[in-house]
Amino acid sequence: MNERQQDLTAMKQWLDSAIERGAVPVLTGSNGDMDTIGSAIALSSIHPSLLACGLHVGRVAKRMVEDLQAPYRKIAAKGTAFPEQMGGIIIVDAAAPDQVGIDLPDVPRLILDHHATNGWEIRDGDIMIQWDVRATTEMIATYMLEYAKEALTEPVRKMLLAGMITDTGRFRHANASSFSITTKLLEDSSIDYAEFCEQIEREETSPSERGSLLRGLARSKHHDAGPWSLVTTYAGTLEGRLASMLLGTGCDVSLVSRHREGETRLTARATRKATLSGVHLGKIMQSIAEQHGGDGGGHDGAAGWTGKVDRIRAESAFIAQLTLQKEVKR
Repeated sequence: MNERQQDLTAMKQWLDSAIERGAVPVLTGSNGDMDTIGSAIALSSIHPSLLACGLHVGRVAKRMVEDLQAPYRKIAAKGTAFPEQMGGIIIVDAAAPDQVGIDLPDVPRLILDHHATNGWEIRDGDIMIQWDVRATTEMIATYMLEYAKEALTEPVRKMLLAGMITDTGRFRHANASSFSITTKLLEDSSIDYAEFCEQIEREETSPSERGSLLRGLARSKHHDAGPWSLVTTYAGTLEGRLASMLLGTGCDVSLVSRHREGETRLTARATRKATLSGVHLGKIMQSIAEQHGGDGGGHDGAAGWTGKVDRIRAESAFIAQLTLQKEVKR
């Protein structure tokens, strides 16, 4: 039995025991992106005792939840009342406790994540499963294909596919296992992949949001950061979308900063060529958090950091860390 199969077996044993003890909330990472929301909703479909919930739902995830009428409960950062009889709690797509956004109840935890960074402390009764895959939905799909295939209805498959498509940048950052799981999810379904991609990518913007994106593009600057070319700007909204747009300039890495109510947020994206050549944005953001406080981490090609230092200082810290990343000759 290989390591992943052992993880799946341990996950099933934990789930079976937790469900027998009581209710099991499936808590999403506070970024609320499609990968975390899709993972939680799909996993919660396997048993009535599981319920997907969390603080935030991103734009694409909100539209998918509404379109598919998927069960998802928004909770508050303070004062959320969990069920009295809890068998445990599952946390999906959060690299550390502070990426959940609430104080976790004192019950056994199952932590499912695919980030390269990890800030969890594992206690007795807890299990952490952390795979080097491109999306947490790939982990959930692998488990369900093995142990809960009957729960893979078409809406559940769409939730999993949406997480895969968005977290891989429509498979620009995918690997062989990403394609393999996607193929299995599409098998024996009536999902039209091209049409479904259009449904996910249909994102309307208001006039003010379009103006913000255009102003962000106009403020962009180019930097040489060691062997890497970097384009930076700042914006007040849609930072992830703007960062992805900036990669169209041909730079290796893009960085969008935002400062609001005393808090700075950095959002970065990197090309697949850059990540294969040595860039790891998640490690850069984690290093910034270690040096300047705040919360940072993510994937090699997409990551973020949030903290209390001013925007210019945070941007300078990112450039310094990017410069330290050595180029790997392929």
